[in-house]
Amino acid sequence: MAVEYYDFGPHKIHHSSVFYTSNLSFAFVNLRPAVTGMMMLPHLVREVKRVADLTDDETIDLWRIAKKLGRQLESYHKASSLSFGIQDGPQAGQTVPHVHIHILPWKSGDYENNDDIYDDMNEKEKELNRALKVDVERKDRSIEEMALEADEYRKFVF
Repeated sequence: MAVEYYDFGPHKIHHSSVFYTSNLSFAFVNLRPAVTGMMMLPHLVREVKRVADLTDDETIDLWRIAKKLGRQLESYHKASSLSFGIQDGPQAGQTVPHVHIHILPWKSGDYENNDDIYDDMNEKEKELNRALKVDVERKDRSIEEMALEADEYRKFVF
């Protein structure tokens, strides 16, 4: 039987935002995406705060799903590359104390010089750290907006 909400650290994720599940993890769309097409995934059913606390089976499941859904996300967004991101602990920028992976699709031309991505990522990290105090730039999306995006992703997940 499906659940109405999934736990994500102290947060509740409505089932309509979840577009992929396995026995150990699930994937869902981001409440406040910093980049268009960013998806948070996978996320363990069991609350695990740090990567070192994952079991071998959980590690394999997370990366198996990240690989599978990353490839499909890249195709869906007509992208040519992906970034996989994990913030492991609060000093690394982890705002939700629960292991999860961010996947960001990138297209040719997103950066004139590919190394510029690091400057942008550093700036985004600074913005996110400032946002921990007051998050005024990125607003929560509605359950309906997130459900629509999750519905789109469900179409290509197999």
